[in-house]
Amino acid sequence: MRESSVAGIQRGLHGQIVEVMAQRILSGTIPEGATINVPDLQADLGVSLTAVREALKVLTAKGLVDARQKRGTFVRPRTDWNLLDPDMIRWHFSDSDVRPELLEELHEVRGIVEPAAARLAAVRAQDSHLEALDIAMAAMESATDDLAAVAADLAFHRALLAATGNELLTKMEVIMETGLADRDRLVHKVKPSDDPVPSHRRVLEAIRAHDPVAAEQAMKELLAKAAEDLHEVRGA
Repeated sequence: MRESSVAGIQRGLHGQIVEVMAQRILSGTIPEGATINVPDLQADLGVSLTAVREALKVLTAKGLVDARQKRGTFVRPRTDWNLLDPDMIRWHFSDSDVRPELLEELHEVRGIVEPAAARLAAVRAQDSHLEALDIAMAAMESATDDLAAVAADLAFHRALLAATGNELLTKMEVIMETGLADRDRLVHKVKPSDDPVPSHRRVLEAIRAHDPVAAEQAMKELLAKAAEDLHEVRGA
């Protein structure tokens, strides 16, 4: 086996160990404040002690765990967790049965960010931004499966943030992408025939017309529709 292949397998195993450990913490299997018995965890996972320690370094960087002399390694309080980290968002969504309200928290974030972003985009969007939005719309219209539809939706909202011309807002895509993708997949399972094109097109056309009021309102209406979908998902 080539060296690059071995390295890829090792990275994959490392990621799996990190995710398993993170899920145990996020689900409360290992509760906040609990001391982690590293040798026991190593034996439970069936991996080397070095692998567990490397995974703990990742979780430490994300605010999930810490280590102190005499106390050892322990789970930090939830208030210390880096909930905006992309991996943390992904892990939360894969554990959505434990915290289903996470979908509503995402919707609240979108409700704060995206109407204002649409308003700014209507003022600042350049031809390149409109082209990116048009490409995303075309992909949304031609999507024939959930995977393509989710990818097109993400591309549209990413292009919308870029069209604001605000670098900090653009970075919000890191927070929203994983959550939005998982939210889309859940909605498509419950409402596979739902057509997202009209609501997104109204946002795009208002931005193209450089009408900030209409763009903001169109985005609010899009999010209101998303809230209805979310309610149905929660009910299902």
